[in-house]
Amino acid sequence: MKGRIELELREANQLFNSMDPSPFHDKDLDRNAEEFIVSWAREYALSQPLTLTIHLEHMPSAETSALMRDAVHNYFAYRANLNRLEFRRMMDEGRLSLVIGLAFLAGCFAISNLWLAEVTGAWVGFVRESLTIAGWVAMWRPVQIYLHDWWPLRRRGRILAKLSTMPVEVVPKRAPLVRVASGQAAR
Repeated sequence: MKGRIELELREANQLFNSMDPSPFHDKDLDRNAEEFIVSWAREYALSQPLTLTIHLEHMPSAETSALMRDAVHNYFAYRANLNRLEFRRMMDEGRLSLVIGLAFLAGCFAISNLWLAEVTGAWVGFVRESLTIAGWVAMWRPVQIYLHDWWPLRRRGRILAKLSTMPVEVVPKRAPLVRVASGQAAR
């Protein structure tokens, strides 16, 4: 079963960021339109195919409708690519943080276990425990990246990639149903 995202607009230009001077097919989507589409896409399973239906009050030419489809696909492909770059940077940051964290942790353990092993006293115990805590705190960021931060970014990337290939239909806006006293609908 296909998921359907429906967007109602008065005119085609409402879909796009009015501040973007790019040609029509390369324009950024309006921030609210993008968030609306992405939030609805999150409601569906990643494996479920999606269709975007844009209902327009003022129907454009067939050429403009095709440009709108291309613009939606181009925009989400661009955002998916940015997401991939951000994911790659996060993994690079995670590797660097892991190397630094492990080196710092090893240094803290070395100081604590080698140099302070033979020394006794209350302050030495305090320093030894402080070094242990500091060493493990240095591991906080790589652990956070590799356990928590990567998967929401990866999921967003998969959603954006899916949106970059979904069918986009541009159709005239439907007339609203008007209820009459007998309970039947009339247009």
